[in-house]
Amino acid sequence: MPRLREVPRAEAEEKTVLALYAMLFGDRDPVAEPGTATGTPGDWWTVFANSPATLKHAAQGFAYYRSPERKLDPVLRELGQTWAGWATGSQFVFSQHCKSLRGLAVPEEKIESIPTWQTSDAFSARERLVLAYSDRLVTHAGRVPDALFAQVKAEFSDEEILELTYITCLYQMHAVMSRALRTEFDDRDDPITEVPAPEGFDAMDFLGGERRGR
Repeated sequence: MPRLREVPRAEAEEKTVLALYAMLFGDRDPVAEPGTATGTPGDWWTVFANSPATLKHAAQGFAYYRSPERKLDPVLRELGQTWAGWATGSQFVFSQHCKSLRGLAVPEEKIESIPTWQTSDAFSARERLVLAYSDRLVTHAGRVPDALFAQVKAEFSDEEILELTYITCLYQMHAVMSRALRTEFDDRDDPITEVPAPEGFDAMDFLGGERRGR
């Protein structure tokens, strides 16, 4: 379950939270009866409802990137968002934006190739450029070589680049927060733990040395 309290419908702030609950969950209490149309539990919303102002700000971000006023091609935008989910290790963000790509009629071959875009032939030159830039934003924390940025500048307008940068970084933030708070599909134990040694194993055997006195 999420690491923060989920806000039930009866305690939800009216102006922002209840309006979003109604849009997503109808008349259901999303804590007592979880589930969204995309198959997620929906606990991202009920956790963010702890701070109505934060939820409102996040929802405005969704409206921003989906607006028809955006100059960036929606498919390219979604490639950046999907890569942000994959590279950050958020199953929630990655999974949701694979669905968004599918909704934009992106071929399955491309969606399945996102984790290996570096060696895949499925992407156009523009798409590979977007993925390379997004990788530098997410994986390298914004360390973009001049040569790569020059290629991006030659292909996209300043407004498109700013939109791509902002939206990709926004979804890296969502991916990080989802993992930290264990919301939605990121509610899972960290797989990196110590595997116990066999019974009778002596740690000094592993080091190849002799036991020393204390």
